[in-house]
Amino acid sequence: MSALDALDDRQREAASILRGPVAVLAGAGTGKTRVITHRIAHGVDTGAYTPNRVLAVTFTSKAAGELRGRLRALGVAGVVARTFHAAALSQLNFFWPTLAGSPAPSIIDNKVRVLGQAADQLRLRLDTATLRDVASEIEWRKVSMLSIDQHAELGRSVGKVGTDQLAALQQGYEVLKDDRRQLDFEDVLLACAGMLEAEPRVAASVREQYRHFTVDEFQDVSPLQNRLLELWLGDRRDICVVGDASQTIYSFAGAEQRYLLEFGRTYPDATVVRLETNYRSQPPILAAANALMKGRPGALELVAARAAITAEPPTVTAFDTETDEAAGIARSITAQLASGASASEIAVLYRSHAQSGAIQQALADAGIASSVLGGRRFFDMPEVRQAVLALRGASVAPTERGFLPNVIRVMRELGLTEEPPAPGAQRESWEARRALLRLAEEAPPETTLRSFSEMLMARAKDQHEPTLETVTLSTLHAAKGLEWPHVHLAGWAEGALPIGYATDFEAIDEERRLAYVGITRAARTLSMTWSRAAGHRERAASRFLQEIGTTARGTGILRETSPRSTRGARRG
Repeated sequence: MSALDALDDRQREAASILRGPVAVLAGAGTGKTRVITHRIAHGVDTGAYTPNRVLAVTFTSKAAGELRGRLRALGVAGVVARTFHAAALSQLNFFWPTLAGSPAPSIIDNKVRVLGQAADQLRLRLDTATLRDVASEIEWRKVSMLSIDQHAELGRSVGKVGTDQLAALQQGYEVLKDDRRQLDFEDVLLACAGMLEAEPRVAASVREQYRHFTVDEFQDVSPLQNRLLELWLGDRRDICVVGDASQTIYSFAGAEQRYLLEFGRTYPDATVVRLETNYRSQPPILAAANALMKGRPGALELVAARAAITAEPPTVTAFDTETDEAAGIARSITAQLASGASASEIAVLYRSHAQSGAIQQALADAGIASSVLGGRRFFDMPEVRQAVLALRGASVAPTERGFLPNVIRVMRELGLTEEPPAPGAQRESWEARRALLRLAEEAPPETTLRSFSEMLMARAKDQHEPTLETVTLSTLHAAKGLEWPHVHLAGWAEGALPIGYATDFEAIDEERRLAYVGITRAARTLSMTWSRAAGHRERAASRFLQEIGTTARGTGILRETSPRSTRGARRG
């Protein structure tokens, strides 16, 4: 069976072009990861690629782990799939001892702490939140390839830290790092790029090792990452980039969508393939997404691959207060659970972490377990570590029981009960153990305790976490790349989305893309809510709701609903 057999026509076109520059403009839910992995597998199957000479780069360790896992499932081993930082660090660690005669510098594990020490030397009294903001500014400066002096010329400040103080603080931070022979994460990219520019032999060795490049989420590339990519490539042109300009939501961290939008100008002979068939969402949801992004640079027109299961448009509900809004979301989720949806199929997404508290409390009051995305990693949870160790230990001792009865016994000994406890810390532990048991229940018949524990360790390495039977709470940023059948988007009010400090055109456009990411996470149902007041401040509905509604008023893209309570109802 060919690696191309499972692809649609457009996906197959993208995956079958193995040489030269290729740009895959892949809309939300169009199968970009499938295209990346099947393209690499096709290249290996046909002999066009030698696996260990392929470098696939992405932006998170989890995404890199997913690429490796999917390639393994396709029978492809040996392909290097890493983040930009991991690839650069590997090269630094390999070449630095030869060039400098000593091991590569260590990596700072806490930038804020070092910045605090630099601030103390300058007699600046800065709180932790300000130091974090300064750290973010330093990261932006470095990935934008600006020196401290060039950054100072921009006149930027951080809170009460003025331009001159910010420059002095950065200088002190760099001196401390140099004295301790340390690098931060951005230095890793800068040092690797500098090494490749200054050492032709190193550049030649890297280019000999890696002949074919794939870059995922190319809309998120920063100037520094793009420069490093250029140095890896040299004068070769075997590069495939995949991205969606409408999902550029990290401009604040240095991402520049122009590298994706201008790829055809950079490589005039590039093949550009557009993936617009969406395999995730119902047509009414895609209609809202398309209306929001209509006319924006690089916007793709998403078309549903499947006939509509439901013709219901996304709903919009207004509430008086944020507390009312959270309670209304909890009531809607209660109804969905009663109708047969599982908790893991439901997500509540919001613009900022500050919005999560009221929602989490409302769900707990309704007896609904929830988990916050971006918290502790599943395999780092103490109860999960304990369970994996117990399963490994049980695999050594001989037993007459079968695989699944042994797993059940171990989980019960660790505290897994038949019925879940009330929402809270104990419920989180229960859900984690239940998720491990669910993996065992879904394992092939020939699975043993040893192979199961080895599988768990492999999943931990790749950050391939099991699904918890809880409602997911997440910021819109953290939700990117994920999907759920039922999505509730909270806080669609001016000042929240777009957020209050987004005032110029570019910042508002970034907020629009963030809203688009939220809409396209939903597969079957989508609800959007907002509250007319936040504390003592009155608010208006988000301009994005108005844009979607006025763009397609009368076509049924959005349906306004009223809360169940008699308070705060607004009828369309």
